[in-house]
Amino acid sequence: MNQFQCFHLCVCVSFEWWSFELLTLLAGLLPNPQLETSVLSVCLNITTLHYFIPYAVGASASTRVSNELGAGNPKSAQGAVRVVVIIGIAEAFIVSTFFIFFRNIVGYAYSKDEAVVDYVASMVPLLCMSVSADSIMGTLSGVARGAGFQQIGAYVNLGAYYLVGVPLALFLGFHQLKAKGLWMGMISGSCVQVIILAVVTALTDWQKEVSFAVIVTYISMYYFVQANRNLDQKK
Repeated sequence: MNQFQCFHLCVCVSFEWWSFELLTLLAGLLPNPQLETSVLSVCLNITTLHYFIPYAVGASASTRVSNELGAGNPKSAQGAVRVVVIIGIAEAFIVSTFFIFFRNIVGYAYSKDEAVVDYVASMVPLLCMSVSADSIMGTLSGVARGAGFQQIGAYVNLGAYYLVGVPLALFLGFHQLKAKGLWMGMISGSCVQVIILAVVTALTDWQKEVSFAVIVTYISMYYFVQANRNLDQKK
């Protein structure tokens, strides 16, 4: 991974994180800001903790897909994509089921205030939607990294959250829906990102990606050998 790919990867993660932090700040402008920001902070903490699971699956997918492409196995790379997507869907179902069954006590992990706990319980359906989107998005983002689509991921994040998610969150949040409206807006951004990444992944020609990976590998090896020769000559 070169420095430009690393930059796009950092930008991709940062755009999403900053949008949810902005969400919490905007909650301070709502009526009863103490309650609204408390609930959104709890929801953000829950989704952040959950995201470690799909991120780990995505990291595994990134490694497996890149290795298969480098080894010249397009069918194996495509098979790995199918497996991680199924894992993401199954994980989303399990976690969402857990939240639904324990929605009335989840809030107690963060606060003893009954108002906060009840509000968090009412947010659980939206949390389940967010968890489902994050699970699929985390796996597809890993596939994108493994296939070298970091630049596309950065642009998708920028468009999904700042052109769709944040404006819709502002509209819904400040028109009577309050914290739920803010969160619904960000869910819409996540769904847009999932749809675009799913389309990009589905339309990927893995045979061409293998050819591109082989070319990049040979070029990297050539420059590595040349750099070593230059060092030997200087010695």
